[in-house]
Amino acid sequence: MKVTFQESETIEFKSSFNEATIETLVAFANTKGGTVFIGVNDDAIIQGIQIGKETIQKWLNEIKIKTQPAIIPTVKELDFKGKIVVTIYVQEFPVKPISFKGRYYKRVNNSNHQLSPIEITDLNLQSLQLSWDAYEKQGKTVADLDVNKMKQFIAQVNESGRFKLTGEWKTDLQKLKLISNEKITNAAWLLFANEDSNYNIHIGRFKTPSLIIDDKMLRGTLFKVVEEAMNYILAHIKVAFEITGETTKRVEIFEYPLTAMRELLLNSIIHRDYLSPIDLQIKIFDQRITFYNPGGLFGDLTLEQLNEDNYQANTRNKLIAEAFYLTGDIEKYGSGFIRIRKEIKAYPTMTFSIEAAPNGLLTALSYDQQKVTEELKVGEKVGEKVGEKVGENLNINQTKIIRLILNNNYISAKAISLEIHLSLRKVEENIAKLKKLGLLKRIGPAKGGYWQVINTENE
Repeated sequence: MKVTFQESETIEFKSSFNEATIETLVAFANTKGGTVFIGVNDDAIIQGIQIGKETIQKWLNEIKIKTQPAIIPTVKELDFKGKIVVTIYVQEFPVKPISFKGRYYKRVNNSNHQLSPIEITDLNLQSLQLSWDAYEKQGKTVADLDVNKMKQFIAQVNESGRFKLTGEWKTDLQKLKLISNEKITNAAWLLFANEDSNYNIHIGRFKTPSLIIDDKMLRGTLFKVVEEAMNYILAHIKVAFEITGETTKRVEIFEYPLTAMRELLLNSIIHRDYLSPIDLQIKIFDQRITFYNPGGLFGDLTLEQLNEDNYQANTRNKLIAEAFYLTGDIEKYGSGFIRIRKEIKAYPTMTFSIEAAPNGLLTALSYDQQKVTEELKVGEKVGEKVGEKVGENLNINQTKIIRLILNNNYISAKAISLEIHLSLRKVEENIAKLKKLGLLKRIGPAKGGYWQVINTENE
């Protein structure tokens, strides 16, 4: 005889009772609860089991002795046409995790997964309805926070209109549970510290996975590194624009939707596991940008739920998430990926992917063909006009430089050098010639500024 159901997140078949049974019960208790059917084999065929008068009591004693905290399951005997099947049911334990002989497990689909030290900590915090960022930052006090950063935060919160704060930073931060008297939380340290933290964002521009054009290590308080990372991304992605002849007016069309990129960046920073020593990593390729978030998914959230936009928000760092919500940087919790998919609809060939990665989560935006708009076509015409005006005065390398700048007017001379396989000195000489010809102008400083190709159509 065969049962009509299969092994799953809450069901397991065992031909006999053994230590693997207890391991499964522990995994169930650490997840959603579940039932082990003793006397049913892996093919879901009922074989039955022989039990004596004291058999079940011995099983219960063994389960109690080998689990910590001890679990006491519910046991029933079922008779299937003379074949005895014993069901052992355990509910989800309220305070997790439960261990079996010093090891910890959770249920993933139809198998048991041994927990890592970080997963054990996460599970414990979840069961206590606490988050790591709410714990006291050891060895630090309010004297280690930057008052100007806290005042700026309070001003942004009041400006967003999502919460009303008094403007007195100590009172306000106590109200938000970021500090308590002179003690500060991990969240307060990450948001307002007067020195750089040890949590890095490693960001770079790549031609291939092994060929790095440029890279940078960002470290600092969270609001600061969000802006620094976005500035770096903007400086290394393509941007087309319409030149109208008025230097103050231009329409920019970025390679990726800026709102979507900012959402991915914020998601990575807010939901990263700050117990992990691994850096948050952002890689910018020719037609792909990836965000690696150390720590992976939190709680019971699955990739399938994320990909279907069918999930409840489950926040690893509650105080950090609340701070970014109050300033208006994020909308309601758990809606970021939905907004990303909405934003990329304007980019027909662009895709958004989410996948598991070693010790973390990898999200990416990529495309096969650059978005074509009327503004981009105008930009191409500007390139043609430049060539027509100067004729033989432009050499092939100068033409390549103009076209690269039309695609990305934030591009650095070093990046141009790698793109066209020309020495940095030669690139700088050609840029100087283009400036002399009145075809190129630098707007702003060397760092943070951009190039402007002069519109020659009406000259």
